[in-house]
Amino acid sequence: MAAEVAEVADLGRRLSEAVRSVIEGKEDVVERALTVFLAGGHLLLEDVPGVGKTTLAKALARAVDARMRRIQFTPDLLPSDITGISVFDSQTHRFEFRPGAVFANIVVCDEINRASPKTQSAVLEAMEEAQVTVDGHTYPLADPFLVIATQNPLEMEGTYPLPEAQRDRFMARISVGYPHPTAELAMLDTHGAHDPLDDLVPVTDSAQVVAAQETIRRVYAAQPLKQYVVDLVAATRSSSGLRLGASPRASLHLLRAARARAALTGRDYVLPDDVRSLAVPVLEHRVLLSGESRLARVGIDEVLRDVLATVPVPGR
Repeated sequence: MAAEVAEVADLGRRLSEAVRSVIEGKEDVVERALTVFLAGGHLLLEDVPGVGKTTLAKALARAVDARMRRIQFTPDLLPSDITGISVFDSQTHRFEFRPGAVFANIVVCDEINRASPKTQSAVLEAMEEAQVTVDGHTYPLADPFLVIATQNPLEMEGTYPLPEAQRDRFMARISVGYPHPTAELAMLDTHGAHDPLDDLVPVTDSAQVVAAQETIRRVYAAQPLKQYVVDLVAATRSSSGLRLGASPRASLHLLRAARARAALTGRDYVLPDDVRSLAVPVLEHRVLLSGESRLARVGIDEVLRDVLATVPVPGR
């Protein structure tokens, strides 16, 4: 197991170096994105326009030698454009299925909240069950199958809020944020002459990603640590600052992400710090603030940090 975990850590290092050659000054964002990526979860990147959400998503996808498709979500995008459609063949007198853009290993859903709710829901089955059902027929998707979606804040014009059921299918939500002035200055040099994405070459393939995901699933998590994950998620359901707590799926995703973080640091066991460092990005998009919190202008991250402070840490 130790040798397999070492391979995962080496894979994470190579992926991190490849992505950071494109994204300037965002090491923590890249590390969290890779953690979700290798944990086999879907990733939601949310921030204002122009901070590099799409660039980060495309860099992650291009670093893997696998089939990648990008879908630009617009108000006139149809569900069949994503899932596929059955077309009648006049020669064979039969309906022939033509796969949509979701049939790939890595699907980049750019500005996902600019499409209508009907189109947004077209990826629900694919994200949860890695399959697509069209006209009563079910078609399996490739392995691995990962969705990296970007979205703008709801305050921006022309956006539709993602439904709770779809937000819950994303393992984590990450905000890219503005770069440090030094990194922004370096970006003017690296991005001014050409696009660094053109120089990015794959450092792994889909088979290695699948093997890494299998190794991560076997990273040891002690029973008290699992109880800690359950207690954290349960505390969000009883918090006075929230009117909707996290779902049981959040417990599964939080533990999977913690296992991935442990493997990426070269450990074959999970520590409470792995859970605590990922609790906010894994939980914040699944919960809803109470009316009192909104009136007091309290953010979701503040409420979740209060929850983290109240739940006892095992071993301390």
